Amino acid sequence: MAAIQHKPTHSDIQKHVRDALREDLGGRVNNHDDITASLIPAQQTAKATIITREDMVMCGLDWVYATCQQVDSTIKITAHVKDGQRVSANAVLFTLIGNARALLTAERTVLNFVQFLSATATTTYNYVQYIKHSQTRLLDTRKTIPGFRLAQKYAVACGGGINHRVGVYDAFLIKENHIAACGGITAAVNQAKILAPNKPLEVEVETFTELEEATLAGADIIMLDNFSTEQVKSAVAFVNGRCKLEVSGNITHHRLTELCNTGVDYISSGALTKTVQAIDLSMRLNITKS
Repeated sequence: MAAIQHKPTHSDIQKHVRDALREDLGGRVNNHDDITASLIPAQQTAKATIITREDMVMCGLDWVYATCQQVDSTIKITAHVKDGQRVSANAVLFTLIGNARALLTAERTVLNFVQFLSATATTTYNYVQYIKHSQTRLLDTRKTIPGFRLAQKYAVACGGGINHRVGVYDAFLIKENHIAACGGITAAVNQAKILAPNKPLEVEVETFTELEEATLAGADIIMLDNFSTEQVKSAVAFVNGRCKLEVSGNITHHRLTELCNTGVDYISSGALTKTVQAIDLSMRLNITKS
């Protein structure tokens, strides 16, 4: 598993969960507002077993703990896997023991977080397998669901990927519109070095002419946007180690292997976070006593 670069803090996760529960419970975190769960006798206890219906990479345990703590802090949680661990279909991920009403109130929020974050981790893991024989590293992007940025970046790291910049505050990424507004690549790079000389500085280019200018201007990283594989090979030869090179755009399973064989440093893909399909999970409830 890759080193975690941008794991959400405890307070981040608590807020994330609180917002999700409020959404489900009509504006406040109070399991008494779950009208369907209230059909069950108040003192009834149960054991819930959460399983996966498909192979996956686990991610989201901290969200499970936070959800259960906020719904009913007496719920006992036993995790059978760790974040970043590969899991086979039909495996038990974790078990929950506690008040039956509380378990049912927590169910959907728990499953939503785990199935979505594990999907991101699993997609990343599958992509990484195509390039693991090389020195090329897989990057995520800012194409995340609003409010899930840090959570998804954590999931990418759990799957073996590397986090790109978090937002627009921690690194420069000078793109087409920035270049046009600044009057060119060189002008934009020079201004960036004046404003924040210690921030990473990346330039996105669409042509070989722009690549040459960005290299001479002193970019730390150059993103090759929608370059063909042959163009990427030429770019690697031209740059010759003067800066890092990243490939982005039209990244498919079929292209991953051929791109990493060009010697490029990074491949970035928005698909890791924007087009994932939720993992199929199931919670089985067994009443323990009345």
